[in-house]
Amino acid sequence: MNKQQAIFDLALWMGDNTLILGHRLSELCGHGPILEQDIALTNIALDLVGQSRMWLSLAGEVEGKDRTEDDFAYYRGERDFTNVKLVEMPNHHWGYVIARQFIYDAHHLAILEQLVDSSDQAIADIAAKAIKEVQYHLRFSSEWMIRMGDGTAVSHEKAQTSLEDLAPYIKSLTLTDEISTFAAAEGIGFDAGRVEQEAWATMQKVLEEATLKLEPSEYYHKGGKQGLHTEHMGFILAEMQSVVRAMPGNTW
Repeated sequence: MNKQQAIFDLALWMGDNTLILGHRLSELCGHGPILEQDIALTNIALDLVGQSRMWLSLAGEVEGKDRTEDDFAYYRGERDFTNVKLVEMPNHHWGYVIARQFIYDAHHLAILEQLVDSSDQAIADIAAKAIKEVQYHLRFSSEWMIRMGDGTAVSHEKAQTSLEDLAPYIKSLTLTDEISTFAAAEGIGFDAGRVEQEAWATMQKVLEEATLKLEPSEYYHKGGKQGLHTEHMGFILAEMQSVVRAMPGNTW
């Protein structure tokens, strides 16, 4: 276990999460409920992909094998991705998309608030660039959770059902392993316990105003970081990687 391995592990995990969720949101471009929200969600997708580029570029630099951000995004198989299963979930409907985003945003912001003080300057710099964007992401998803929860009977039901469906995927955002524990101890990474506490406090405050409920699930999904994904992941990669794999080495 060493610092280089810890930085690589963290950068890859952060980059994979933002890449896959950014791709999921990009699928909704042109399908938002109204034009303003369509543009807002597309901008969030662009933010996340931009953050992914920084994280995956850092992973390549630290790894030292001449792999670029594109290599990580387009030339890895499903078992090589480390993202949590939450970000793979399909865009069933607007309420589900917002609930998924809200859960991720609350944890993402709590993580970045620690990483801005990382002992590794490159990690701290990326976190400082990303945090302002993620503050907006959380404000956007929080406002929509309140709007749906405190709206009509139909919007309330869809938001509540979505939260319940996604509850088993939340814990994976703060699961620890030997490398992440080492990173936290060295001041490189983040304290998962603090993230969990702060994220749940943030979510509960918003959900109380939204008249919605979310409880930790006794059962939760593991395996994303170890390359074990849902049945949706293969379809995401098939779409995301198809052009590059069909014409490897081409430039535009």
